[in-house]
Amino acid sequence: MNKRIAQAFAGRKAFIPFITCGDPALEVTEQLVYALEEAGADLIELGIPFSDPTAEGPVIQAANVRALSGGVTTDKIFDLVKRIREKTSIPMVFMTYANVVFSYGTERFVKTAAEIGMDGLILPDVPVEEKGEFDTVCRQYGLDLISLIAPTSHERIRDIARQAEGFVYCVSSLGVTGMRSVITTDIGAMVKLVKEERDIPCAVGFGISSPQQARKMADQSDGVIVGSAIVKLCEKYGRDCVPYVKDYVKEMKDAIR
Repeated sequence: MNKRIAQAFAGRKAFIPFITCGDPALEVTEQLVYALEEAGADLIELGIPFSDPTAEGPVIQAANVRALSGGVTTDKIFDLVKRIREKTSIPMVFMTYANVVFSYGTERFVKTAAEIGMDGLILPDVPVEEKGEFDTVCRQYGLDLISLIAPTSHERIRDIARQAEGFVYCVSSLGVTGMRSVITTDIGAMVKLVKEERDIPCAVGFGISSPQQARKMADQSDGVIVGSAIVKLCEKYGRDCVPYVKDYVKEMKDAIR
């Protein structure tokens, strides 16, 4: 496991915010990273925008469109990470889609991501049966390829856990990302299956937006991932979003302490 990712979960419940790079602008994304860290984030997911983000609901889809129409590219995001790494060593992972990595060149993408100081990679459209070609390259360069398990994974959960790196991303709800008023999945049972196979951190995402939900999910896992609620603030306040996001993340982190 990547050392920084292990540290994110060491002795505490991890709060993991997600932001889309370039929404509303790359310079704002940079300021958001520093604000997220100050607000108590333990690990940050940086979304690399893609034109067809199949796992995303309307909020993050719209953020992808805004970022891409603003001229965001993978190379510009790599440059952004280089600037961020001059000021902070907070654990960071990329979240994107197989096509983004393929079109850049898998080895070139992974090698560059590792060199600029990224710690992991999440590819929600790559099932465990097809992760081999990415996993081999990620292991070669010391980047953790984060696995996802869904409420429908059932007997596959053990297989996924056995091969997992970094942490296991437990998808709390069926369907796409987005805020949910109620989360009905038995997260505790999912986490238990993973832990029976391997002692690896489990973080829960998809649908969490309130401090109460965050606390409930943190009670059953090692960490909480929040995306759509943060991206919504970026959409609402645009270039002025940083203090609003910071206040929200502080409130969510306080709820799981």
